[in-house]
This record gives sequence, structure tokens and C-alpha cells, in this order.
Amino acid sequence: MADIADPRAVQASRSATGALASLSLAMLLSSLSTSIANVALPTLSTAFAASFPAVQWVVLAYLLAITSMIVSVGRLGDLVGRRLLLTAGLVLFSVASLAAALAPTLPLLIAARAAQGLGAAVMMALTIAFVGETVPRERTGSAMGLLGTMSAIGTALGPSLGGVLIAALGWRSIFLVNAALGVAAMLAARRFLPAGEARGDRSAMRGRFDVPGTILLALTLAAYALAMTTGRGHFGGMNAALLGMAALGAGLFLYAEGKVTSPLVKLALFRDPVLAPNLAANVLVSTVIMATLVVGPFFLSRALGLSEALVGAVLSIGPVVSALCGVVAGRVVDRLGASSMVVAGLAMMVVGCAALSLLPTLFGVAGYAAAIILLTPGYQLFQAANNTAVMADVDSSERGVVSGMLGLSRNLGLITGTAVMGAVFAFAVGAGNITGAAPEAVAGGMRVTFAVAAGLVVTAMMIAVVGARNLPLKGETSALANVTYPTFPTPILPYRLS
Repeated sequence: MADIADPRAVQASRSATGALASLSLAMLLSSLSTSIANVALPTLSTAFAASFPAVQWVVLAYLLAITSMIVSVGRLGDLVGRRLLLTAGLVLFSVASLAAALAPTLPLLIAARAAQGLGAAVMMALTIAFVGETVPRERTGSAMGLLGTMSAIGTALGPSLGGVLIAALGWRSIFLVNAALGVAAMLAARRFLPAGEARGDRSAMRGRFDVPGTILLALTLAAYALAMTTGRGHFGGMNAALLGMAALGAGLFLYAEGKVTSPLVKLALFRDPVLAPNLAANVLVSTVIMATLVVGPFFLSRALGLSEALVGAVLSIGPVVSALCGVVAGRVVDRLGASSMVVAGLAMMVVGCAALSLLPTLFGVAGYAAAIILLTPGYQLFQAANNTAVMADVDSSERGVVSGMLGLSRNLGLITGTAVMGAVFAFAVGAGNITGAAPEAVAGGMRVTFAVAAGLVVTAMMIAVVGARNLPLKGETSALANVTYPTFPTPILPYRLS
């Protein structure tokens, strides 16, 4: 027996490691760039002499670009080649980050952030779609757990890194860091990711890419996102009008998709017994996770009287726990199968929501921390199992668009959670101005909000059970197992309840 390893096996292992490293960097960057900008908003308000609602567009533009385009860029990657488009997305992200760092006015900064969000949409959709092509099946669980860990690290690192950079070098430095990391990720992608097979000539690609559907979907999602995030927590006539536009756009989109020969999203996907229920469950779970980010800061500061520094420290518990249990969640799903782990993860989340409803008001910070430690592993396990189930039998030609739909369902949940769970909390507190509400009222709002959240997770569990019959059995690992988006996201939008 030869003592020297097969050179081809060594080379394949190195290639897979390099590919995973490049995907991990892209995942880190997409989550870091979301969270790092939030901490700069007060500084930007002063630097540009702008109102707080005006500088909110620095974050909103980024969110709208991702939400509106993530499905479309996933489909485009299926057609033109994923490495080509991912590289282009990283170049766009890096150039837009540099433009944001050099922006002399607030409107130009907002425009740069929109372009940065488009690049991030490419990264989010195609990083997921690449996993099945770059990582051996037996390493999928560990690999995707690592991606979840990198996402959590980026989420947790953003506010602290942003604060240090702004204090030492000014607000422009946070975008320069994004530009540098984007260039590094682009070089790694070109070096390590497979080029993939040709998808045909450009004229054929133009005929297969659904431009009208892309425009309709982008406008519909933008209208919905604006409806859920404008008005600073107050739902008025403009919000209703935007919701009406979103509903009309959704109807037109579905009609158009049924007429074109190469639709952006095949309507049959929505009738899939696995995909449709699991996307719906993903929306509900993301809505609940957003409640921790909308309600948690108010409870910690108003009910428990913590300083801003302590509030930030307590809120970092979720991302830290996510980073620690990401790889473990992936391996558990690989070993026990997606079907049972979807339900197990949701059951853990129900316990976590119940704990958030009861323990913080009884035991203060310790109760809050204990509840988050219960909730977060359940969320990680759900995400790993849910996305394994969705991607298990997806054809290679549809990986981009389906992974984009996964990202879209998560973003819609976060956007909806901002408005809906914030409204539930405000109603439960029962004060016109929450910032001046009594600590007892805020604590009562916390109890009601997470009781409602527990009900949403139970609903998600019922939906998941409907599709469980068609999920992979134990030992059946998909080529895209355990895909996760940012595992414990920071608020995409600054949300003020008043």
C-alpha cells in the first residue's frame, strides 16, 4: 500500500476547501454589510445635517434592492453561469462600497447603498446555489454549518466593528472595509469556484430571461417592503396604498408568469408539496425572530433599565449562540434527516418563545438570556432542516431561483415582523408613546408579544407537518443541505415605536 496520498484526491480536497473559504467570505460579507450600517445612522444624520427618517434610507435602499432582486438574480445565475454572475456581483458590491465611502452627499450615498444591495442580492442567492457544486456530499452538513457560523459572526461583528471604526476613522471607513473584503471575496471566487457549464449564447439567454416578470416582481416587492417600513411604526393611508399596489402587482405577476414560455418563477413550484409549505414556515419563523430585535431592546432598556452598552451586550447573545451551534445543527440534520428536525427545531422555538414571554419578567436579564439560549438553537436547527428539505430535489437549472426564493421568504418575514410584531407590542403596552411607558406596561407588552410569537411558530409547525411526508428520509442528504441565511439577523431597518 502506498504511503503517499493520491495527488488527485489531495487536489480535490484543496479545491473544495478553497471554494468553501470563498463562499464563507461572501456569506460573512453579506451579513456584515447589513449590520454595520445601522450603527452609523446617528453619525450620518449629523454629517449630512439630515433628519433621522432621511438617513433611514441608507438602510432601506439596501433592503429594497436585496428584497426586490434576489429571486431574479438567482434565475439569471441559472442561465448565464453562477461563477460569472457571482464575480460580477462581488465587483458591483466592492465598487458600490467604495462609492459609498466617497459619497459627498446623502442622495449619492443612498444610491450607492442601493447598488451595494444589488450586489449583495447576487451574493446571497448564488452562494447558496453553489454549495452542491463545490462541496462533497459527505461534508455538506459541516460545510453549511460553517456558512451559518460565518453569517452569525458577521451579524455579531457588524455593530461593534462599525462603532470602533467610526470612532477611530470616521463613518467612511465602514464602507471601505466592505470594499476591501469584497475584492478579496471576488479574487477567491475566481480562483476556487468552478466555472460551470455554458448556458447557451446571449441571444438565447435574452429569450429565456423573463424581463417583464422581473420588473413586476421587483415593483411588487418594493411596494410591500415600503408599506411595511414607512411611517415609523404608524400604519396610515400611504401604507394602505402601497399594500394595494403590492397586491395588484402580485396578481399581475402571477398572470404574466402563466403566459410566458420561460417564466422567472414556474408557477408549478408554488404547488410543490415541499417547497410551498416550507417557504411559508420560513416567513413565519423570520417574523418571530424579528420580534426579538424589535421588542428586545425596548424591554431591556425600558423595563429593566439597562444602559445602551449593556443592551448591546445582551442582544449579542443570540448571534454568539448561533455561531457556536451552526456546525452542530448541520451535522444533526445530516445524521437524523430533515423531516424530523424541521419539527424538532420548531418545537424548540415554541419553548423559547414561551420562555421569552415568562422568564424575563420573573428573572430579569438572566431570564432573558436563558430564553434566547433556548430559542436560538431551535432557529438554527429549523433553518438547517428546512432549507435541506427545500433544496433536496431541486434540478441544477433551478437552484439559483429556488435559493433566491428562500432568501426572499426570509426577508419578507423580517420586513413583516418589523411592522406586525412591533404593532402587537405597541398595542399590548397600551401607551401612545412607548418610550415614556411604565416598566410594568413594557413588561406586559413583552409577555403578550411572545405569546403571539409562540402561536406563529405553532402555526409554522402545522404547516411543516403538511409537507413532512415528502421530506428526505434519514440518510438522504440533499446536494444543498442545511442552507442558511444570516442565522440571527440584526434589524435591517432601525425601528422606532413612538
